[in-house]
Amino acid sequence: WLFCSEPPSSPQVVEDGAEEDEEELSGGEEADLRSSSGRGSLLTRRGITLRVLLKDGLVEPGDGALAIHYLGKNFIGDLLNDGKIRWVETGQIFNSPSAWATHCKRLVNPAKKSGCGWASVRYRGQKLVQYKTTWLHKYQPSADMSLVSEEDDDEDEEEGKAAVQADEKNKNNKPGLHDVVVSRRADRERIPVRYCTLGTRDAARDPHTLVELSAFSAINRFQPFNVAVSSNVLLLMDFHCHLTTSEVVGYLGGRWDTNTQLLTVLRAFPCRTRLADRDSASAVEEEICQNLFMRGLSLVGWYHSHPRGPALPSLQDIDSQMDHQLRLQGSNNGFQPCLGIICGPYYHGNQGVASTITPFWVVPPPEQRPNDYGIPVAVEVTYVQDNFLTSDVLNEMMLLVDYYRTAPDLVQFSQYWCPDTTMMDKIKGSLSCHAPKDQAYSQILEHVYSQLSSIN
Repeated sequence: WLFCSEPPSSPQVVEDGAEEDEEELSGGEEADLRSSSGRGSLLTRRGITLRVLLKDGLVEPGDGALAIHYLGKNFIGDLLNDGKIRWVETGQIFNSPSAWATHCKRLVNPAKKSGCGWASVRYRGQKLVQYKTTWLHKYQPSADMSLVSEEDDDEDEEEGKAAVQADEKNKNNKPGLHDVVVSRRADRERIPVRYCTLGTRDAARDPHTLVELSAFSAINRFQPFNVAVSSNVLLLMDFHCHLTTSEVVGYLGGRWDTNTQLLTVLRAFPCRTRLADRDSASAVEEEICQNLFMRGLSLVGWYHSHPRGPALPSLQDIDSQMDHQLRLQGSNNGFQPCLGIICGPYYHGNQGVASTITPFWVVPPPEQRPNDYGIPVAVEVTYVQDNFLTSDVLNEMMLLVDYYRTAPDLVQFSQYWCPDTTMMDKIKGSLSCHAPKDQAYSQILEHVYSQLSSIN
């Protein structure tokens, strides 16, 4: 590739609904939980509570950190310091995820007898059961992981069937609803870890492990450059990422002003090729290089997608970004930043239909710890609204439509992303965040959408 690298009052406490899978432990029992190592310690599956996860830093207290999505209804909860849950809507306090899940589900479906909280409640978009698994991997590495997920899979299956049955009467209007349930269950659950938990590089660590972004201030740094990104860049990038269920990659063209320390991103250059297709890579590189040169632009960064996962860098992404930064800077002594952007179009933890778009940069590890991973940091960006869609952008959009027309991993835009939103509604809603507000450009985009609809 171009970088020569891989790319209220006293609240009511509700205790009903506690399940077998959760028990409160005393402090001494929690200590025993960490030190026990025999086969009998598998019983700790029932004892891994939110309080345990909080104490070990796998989750953190936070307003609105917890959510339940059940039969089209959403419930939001605050995770409290003591591991209890406060339902935002009423202020009620629940002692466990199962108590909260059972209560909420019975409001929607009175026949619901239980609600396995670890499979139903999500923390920052990810199922709590995944954090339980992470805890066991860390403190009980020899544990049989099938014991962790067995009941939770059953719960998911039950809810999936219930969702289909509840919407059966709308089947004629929403033929793709079953596909939604299937695709949600197929989403890869990738739990982000905090950078401080990584430590020294470990060849045995999964390179696809996602890492939370740090703030420059958290590492006692100032962002060493300013960034302005054109809305047309976001529109084309977002469009590209929506077209396929596979990861995509592209490059960013713009200018770097050393006097103002401003990086301006003016164009996106989607790579119309497969990540694994080395044969066509050189031709794609050459075409993009020519386009950059013809427009008087420099290579200033890259983007890629996490189609169904959080828009956070993986360990592999961190290494790639670090490599790109070094190569782009070259051998001269002048500083030139390289911006990385991750787009997450179909992650169900996103807020609404808009894709999550994450600009990031990597700070090298401390000199005294050269074998550590680079530190991924969030980059503050100013988004500049363009007044019109350029012919370049429209041309690239049509080229992308043609490229993916026969692709087996093309998104089926007539299917449903969620019960009341088709994939086409999803892409339109997300792109409307970047498109010029002029009605004329809405009509132009409608033409592009009609081309997409005609494919499948």
